[in-house]
Amino acid sequence: MNMASRLALLAACVLTALLMAGCSDTEQAPEGETAAYIASSFEKGSPIAAKFTDNRAEGMKGVAESEKLKLFVDDVSGAIAVLDKTSGELWRSSPQDRENDTVAAGINKDVLSSQLKLEFYNSFGQLNSVNSYTDSAAYGQISTELIPDGVQVSYMFGTSKKTMDDLPMMVQKERFEEKLLSKLDNTGQRALKIVYAEDKEKGVYIRSDGALKGLQLDRALKAFEDAGYTEEDLLFDIEENNLSQVKPEPRIFLASIQYTLDGNALVARVPKDGIVYPEEYPIGTLSLLSYFGAGGTDESGSLFVPDGSGALIHFNNGKTRYPAYQQPVYGTDQTVNRVENVVNSETIRLPVFGIIKEKGAIFGIVEEGDAAAVINADVSGRLNSYNYVHPIFTVLNKGDLTLFANEQQRSLPRFQEKPTQSDFSVRYVFLDGSQASYQGMASYYQQYLLKEGGLPQELSADSSEAMPFYLELVGSIDKKKHFVGVPYKTLEPLTTFEQAEEILTELQERGVADIRLRYSGWFNGGLGHTVPKSISVDSAIGGSKGLRNFMDYANNEGIKVFPDVAVVNAQTTKGFNETREASRTLRDVAAEVYPVNLAINRRDRNKLPSYVISPRLVPNYVDSMLKDFTKYDTGGIALRDLADKLNTDFRAGKGVDRVASKMYSVESLQKIAGAELAMMAEGGNAYALPYLTDIVNMPMGNSGFKIEDEAVPFYQMVVRGYMNYAGAPYNLSSYTDAKRYVLKNLEYGSGVSFKWIYAPNHSIKDTEYTDLYAVQYDQWINQAAELQQEVNDFLQKVRHDRIIDHKKLDDGVYQTVYENGYVIVNYNRHPVTVNGISIEAEGYATGGVQS
Repeated sequence: MNMASRLALLAACVLTALLMAGCSDTEQAPEGETAAYIASSFEKGSPIAAKFTDNRAEGMKGVAESEKLKLFVDDVSGAIAVLDKTSGELWRSSPQDRENDTVAAGINKDVLSSQLKLEFYNSFGQLNSVNSYTDSAAYGQISTELIPDGVQVSYMFGTSKKTMDDLPMMVQKERFEEKLLSKLDNTGQRALKIVYAEDKEKGVYIRSDGALKGLQLDRALKAFEDAGYTEEDLLFDIEENNLSQVKPEPRIFLASIQYTLDGNALVARVPKDGIVYPEEYPIGTLSLLSYFGAGGTDESGSLFVPDGSGALIHFNNGKTRYPAYQQPVYGTDQTVNRVENVVNSETIRLPVFGIIKEKGAIFGIVEEGDAAAVINADVSGRLNSYNYVHPIFTVLNKGDLTLFANEQQRSLPRFQEKPTQSDFSVRYVFLDGSQASYQGMASYYQQYLLKEGGLPQELSADSSEAMPFYLELVGSIDKKKHFVGVPYKTLEPLTTFEQAEEILTELQERGVADIRLRYSGWFNGGLGHTVPKSISVDSAIGGSKGLRNFMDYANNEGIKVFPDVAVVNAQTTKGFNETREASRTLRDVAAEVYPVNLAINRRDRNKLPSYVISPRLVPNYVDSMLKDFTKYDTGGIALRDLADKLNTDFRAGKGVDRVASKMYSVESLQKIAGAELAMMAEGGNAYALPYLTDIVNMPMGNSGFKIEDEAVPFYQMVVRGYMNYAGAPYNLSSYTDAKRYVLKNLEYGSGVSFKWIYAPNHSIKDTEYTDLYAVQYDQWINQAAELQQEVNDFLQKVRHDRIIDHKKLDDGVYQTVYENGYVIVNYNRHPVTVNGISIEAEGYATGGVQS
């Protein structure tokens, strides 16, 4: 290696160290003693005494008991088990027959016995992992301690025990004989000659890695130690022989899990303060109880994942040629996600998951660290013989920084400054009987949210008896025009306030009641408005006077109006300083979001991007926005992104992780609620639910991933009766058949939704808003009234009802049971007869409605 290359490599290594510096909150160890320092802080302690035992949990110690559950722990392996005293079902953290697994091998078999897995990075940004069985239990590095209502299991991962990497790959012949052989007896000399072969032509001894196993490795390590061979000697041999070998630094990690019983639930918590790692090996992710309650090949059941409205993955479905399910809770982070291709998938709105078996079910609720969680699920046959679902938590995000040195390009890792500032905890609820189902999980979660203040009060009985009709009208957009050949931008009015009145009047004349209007593109430059530090109603659609007149009309007609506002993304740089106000990526640049080119389904970098606003600034924007917004007495507000997007900020010294970002969003929602505004929102992430009255673009199905087997209306079963909602606008949806749209609304208890403009469709041509196709109202208004009437005929009778049951009766046939009635829908293109009821093709039947 020439001098220039050495200097380039040295510079890269120094920069890597600087990029990795400060990424840990752990107490810093004395220089050069990181691993030993961490290891010295681990106390194994004494074995715990069992409070009780049970033959069903043989070899495990009973440590806590509630009215419904018993908790057991194996203080040698760290495994736990929970006995449901009602059903007699024993739920284990690791499959009982895992040793007989014929699919899993090597590390894949080891992790079946693990309760905790840590993925970490090395100095090159490469990902490695340790788990609590292979790297902790196998070394006897587990400590158990009784805590109130449970037990804490602490792990030290890794060992400072020497390996063959502590032996030089090559030693010069003269040095080998003088430094080593001459200082050893015959036994020691024989041990070294077995594992080092002389190359007489080169005059060196070369390490024989194939011989360095088991007893021979132990004997060789002892021989080097007896000869007085030191770390300085190793570094000398590495440099003298120009070896690529690097002196290994022991990788020691600490983490613990606290298990406590709380009524019918087990709470498993990983305290953030207990996560300790070497500065040079930052932890990326943490997987908790990956195989808790996993189903084997001899069991029938399903995995529940919160994909969109919810989805089931049936045990042993054989879909191992398709990717496993893995999606982030609350969707992708726009500051982290740099994927150019657009994946049309649904977002996880609720931080839950579950396993359903014949004799019982486990329902998981991610209580702490939900914003940093990813739900992972897979079926038997890929890595092992089990069906499982579990959360993975992000501790540190990693990015890549590209450098150019010596005419070479080098990519170096860069990490967020501080790990996620949150404990990571999951509540595991044990359900039996009829509750051991996704329906039972939805019922439990609904009551859980009500108890925790996670849902609003029930819909008031004096609200409209008709199902809401959701309509979005777009006021104006910016459009490029030309004057004597000179291009300029101006606002293109698509729906003025007067035209909006005309549309709403026509709807009412067609019998449409309880209209809930989302009015977008009404201020600060239309649909792509500037950040709402202040509000100026666009004169192109009528200005402030026009808005006030329109509100008078709407109030007189009983129409609820929700003016649309975006506060998480800056649609334009006008009035926004992306250098100071945008979130920074791990490459230390402003986080940009480019629009999607629908023709190629990719981000279009030829267009101007929007920017991710730093989460710490959002509450301030909301304060400023409310000062002007409340002057118009709209009574409502539509949130385009506050309940839909959740982003980080990696700005140096002012970083905001995703958990903190969620708290900024909650603070902003509380400010809006304090202004006594009814809130309509896109998406509807769980943390926003207590503040919302209406959700639009609610997921009305799953993503359709190949590994999934069927969609279920879990989300709707949780929130119906407590808020109003609708899916995507029909005229912009994938539905080509109005009949199937009606069936979905009846099955999911949803309102009808449309998105319109008054101007002709060609007004959108040559603008950035090509997603607004087929939106001219006159083409849709008659069909909209017909759809509303058909959906309303039944759903108005169960207007305020919760969904108390949902089931699949046959292929393409589903029944939804409301508190005061039911509907059976038939998606098939042929008639069916179920439960003695004949239903026509793409038709439905209702019943049980109380007069």
